[in-house]
Amino acid sequence: MHEAYVLPGPLALARSTVDRAADRRTDPAWVAAAWADPASRVLQVGDGAVAVDGAGLRFVSPADAPDGERFLLGVEDGVTYFAVHVERKPDDGATLREVGTVLGDRDAGLAVHAIALANWHATHRHCPRCGAPTDPDAGGHVRVCRADGSQHFPRTDPAVIVLVVDDAERCLLGRSPAWPGRRFSTLAGFVEPGETPEHAVVRELYEEVGVRVTSCRYAGAQPWPFPSSLMLGYYGTADGEEPTPDGDEIVEARWFSRDELARATSAGEVIPPSGVSIARRLVEGWFGGPLPVAGRE
Repeated sequence: MHEAYVLPGPLALARSTVDRAADRRTDPAWVAAAWADPASRVLQVGDGAVAVDGAGLRFVSPADAPDGERFLLGVEDGVTYFAVHVERKPDDGATLREVGTVLGDRDAGLAVHAIALANWHATHRHCPRCGAPTDPDAGGHVRVCRADGSQHFPRTDPAVIVLVVDDAERCLLGRSPAWPGRRFSTLAGFVEPGETPEHAVVRELYEEVGVRVTSCRYAGAQPWPFPSSLMLGYYGTADGEEPTPDGDEIVEARWFSRDELARATSAGEVIPPSGVSIARRLVEGWFGGPLPVAGRE
């Protein structure tokens, strides 16, 4: 049944056109020359936000960039892109939730890359082995311990996010206590050590709402740097048993037919997942097109 569902694309935060130039990160002379080039462009990033100018990112030359840790983001059409990590939200800064759907492909990829790196650097100032301070290296893609020389790399936490559908073609949506009272979305959770994503789908659905998934199929993925996740999207099947929310992560869960969900979102009784999320694309893949939404989301 769910074999026919396809994620409407593109996923807002999975777009990118820039060559990350990973082979250049360990060439200090090349990185220094790129920074000295006035044609290079620098993006300010801080506090989960990037500098924006309308529907695009706002860049400055290296000479006009503020002080801060520098990250090499990549190269496109002969132009090298860097980010500088500042302590506060940049002037005219915006988060990915605010601008992720309006940025172009190049800028979306640069913004996700910069924010993900900045989030990691902000929380990994010390060596996990000995506690000594660490310094950025390799264009911001490594931190090196000052005491023992050990290298530490940015982390990405895999998480599954799944739209479960029953034999009556109803989809299962739930509500977290942290969300507005009318927000419903797909269910999600982190992959545990020694676990496959498919096993995580089964475990998370049973833990959160007591529903047993009988099959699941990978649908797509996108980065989710809030602060460091990679969301692995799945379609799953279940027999339609009544959900029993755990009351902790999920406080309400309901099965929706397409007509029921369309009426609820049109009337504003249900707020669907945001347009920047893979959850919205999973729902629209099952629904067969854009959801009718009342007013602003």
